[in-house]
Amino acid sequence: MTQHISYPTTGTCSRQIDIELEDGIIRNVTFTGGCHGNTQGIAALVRGMKASDAAARLAGIDCRGKGTSCPDQLARALKQAH
Repeated sequence: MTQHISYPTTGTCSRQIDIELEDGIIRNVTFTGGCHGNTQGIAALVRGMKASDAAARLAGIDCRGKGTSCPDQLARALKQAH
């Protein structure tokens, strides 16, 4: 079953993360806003991963003392989906 998630981010340069999951596997991630090269890199690295594994790896990453980051926001979105 395919699941689509649109997650509005907080505390980051990106404004939204759109995620496509299929049976708990990340099929696609698209960030709106943020550092384009970095967000494309994150999306490419997590593609094909189990959502739970990606969330565990990315949770808690901080950007410039903001208490969150684009990877951390992706982890939060993935955790919320499950």
